[in-house]
Amino acid sequence: MFDEEFEDIDYSKGAVKPWKKIIKIVLEKKVEAFLLVFSVLLLAAADLTYPLLNQYAIEQFIEKKDFSYAVPFVVFYFIFAFIYGVIVSLFILAANKIEIRVAYTLREQSFKKLQELPFSYFDVTPQGWIMARVTSDSRKLSIILSWGFIDFFWGFLTMVGIFIILIIKNIKLALIVIAILPILLLFSIFIRKVILKYYRKARKINSEITGAYNEGFLGAKTIKSLVIEDKFKASFENKANSYKKAALKAAAFSALFGPVVFIIGYIGVALTLYSGSIMVLGSALLLSELYLFIDYTIKFFDPVISISRVIGDFQQAQASAERIVSLIDETPDILDTPEVIAKYGTIFEPKRENFEPLIGDVKFNNVTFKYKTGEQVLTNFNLHIKAGSNVALVGHTGSGKSTIVNLICRFYEPTNGEILIDDKNYKERSITWLHDNLGYVLQTPQLFSGTIFENVAYGKLDATIDDVIRACKLVHADDFIEKLDDKYNTYIGEGGSKLSLGEKQLISFARALIRDPKILILDEATSSIDTKTETLIQNAIEVALKGRTSFMIAHRLSTVVNADLILVMQKGQIIECGTHHELLLKKGYYFDLYKTQFAKEATDKILN
Repeated sequence: MFDEEFEDIDYSKGAVKPWKKIIKIVLEKKVEAFLLVFSVLLLAAADLTYPLLNQYAIEQFIEKKDFSYAVPFVVFYFIFAFIYGVIVSLFILAANKIEIRVAYTLREQSFKKLQELPFSYFDVTPQGWIMARVTSDSRKLSIILSWGFIDFFWGFLTMVGIFIILIIKNIKLALIVIAILPILLLFSIFIRKVILKYYRKARKINSEITGAYNEGFLGAKTIKSLVIEDKFKASFENKANSYKKAALKAAAFSALFGPVVFIIGYIGVALTLYSGSIMVLGSALLLSELYLFIDYTIKFFDPVISISRVIGDFQQAQASAERIVSLIDETPDILDTPEVIAKYGTIFEPKRENFEPLIGDVKFNNVTFKYKTGEQVLTNFNLHIKAGSNVALVGHTGSGKSTIVNLICRFYEPTNGEILIDDKNYKERSITWLHDNLGYVLQTPQLFSGTIFENVAYGKLDATIDDVIRACKLVHADDFIEKLDDKYNTYIGEGGSKLSLGEKQLISFARALIRDPKILILDEATSSIDTKTETLIQNAIEVALKGRTSFMIAHRLSTVVNADLILVMQKGQIIECGTHHELLLKKGYYFDLYKTQFAKEATDKILN
């Protein structure tokens, strides 16, 4: 479920920081940014020019009744209208380009960061939180940074331009407009805080809803089998109602912002009209000048209303900016040092030509490890596994089996102590170097949408069809693949939904072995395979294990009887070790475990 405390982050001291990073993304393409700024400048200039043209028309054609320049004026007016249309098209094009690029960049950087982050990040970060950042937050920010920027920049330039013209034309009338600005400013500051408060709350609940959606999709079968549709629906409705309340409050205050500014603005227009009319009657002001003032005063508060709307959007986007930037700026717990990167490259740009061959000798030297949340698992743990050894780890849940293999794979790193690969601290070589030499088969197989060929080839991206067939034959996956209509080009559905659990596990076996790993991890890898299928691949696994170091986490003890070394784990300590035969002779913990399991399996065979 969603961790509510995860969203309780205080951004009040750094509200501007996220925007600095996002604005930097906008300015990456100098030509696009210049085109946007240039088009807005032209648009603001055009908006300032229209009232001047209309003033000229009133003064010449109505007050002076001089029509000598009527035809040129009409022609110029139409040309100006055409130019105005071109300018509008220009800034729409510029805004669209920036919107698309910003959305792409934010999603690309977020997804790239997710590939760099270690297991520890996903242990404590809700899935819904991540999904909301990459989808709705990136879309919201791209819109506000394109169209919102245009509206804000255009409004600001128009206001400044009108302000200057009004002062030049008649400072007394201009003072009316100036007097109203502080009222608008104070109101804007107050409403800003309220809107941001409720939008942050809404964004938090939206992440919970996204997580609930995801759980509903992934756990659909479980929900139906447990007949808890009504409870799951009620839980979702509670989240949706909470979101509705927070969103409605935010929307209400946002909706209040524009009308209040509108009313205040038109009070200014009324005062200008009243004062200006008195001046016209006293011959202190021409009618054309009064028109100009009224037109500019209206145009002055139109940008204010536009800016107020953008400010409201920015309050909503503030929460999105904070969260998506916090993801992009997240520092992984596991990082290669600058010296290692200089020699071996990064995850995305590896220098494989500098990778040393991995032999497979593994040592734990006084390793202590503790997860971010939870108790300490290992304390001063020592272990030496020689290259090419087939090691099995057995023990009850929580004994430390998975922790050991995850540390070997550098999915986590020791809290204290060191792990040596081929007599060298594995932190002195790159993460990619190690992972390039790993094969990992999970207890629950994870396949991707696509074909059987594509899923096996994920283990070796340059694999040919012959490589894939060879790997599948090794684990006897070809037995069922050859019976399919499209064979290796069969589409397996999302997550391999069109295959049985055993078939998916066979595909994951082939994917791990196709890369010819020097270290092979089998994490309860045969638990999803029936006894008959297990017998078929057991010999193939023994062949595959030759010449490489392997670690098997096993529940079925029948799968580890041929291991070179069996480690019996309990509370992060090795309480027994030896071969299967040696451990049985000791008649200790392993003996009791094997006897109990053997009796159970024998009983199951009789009953079945």
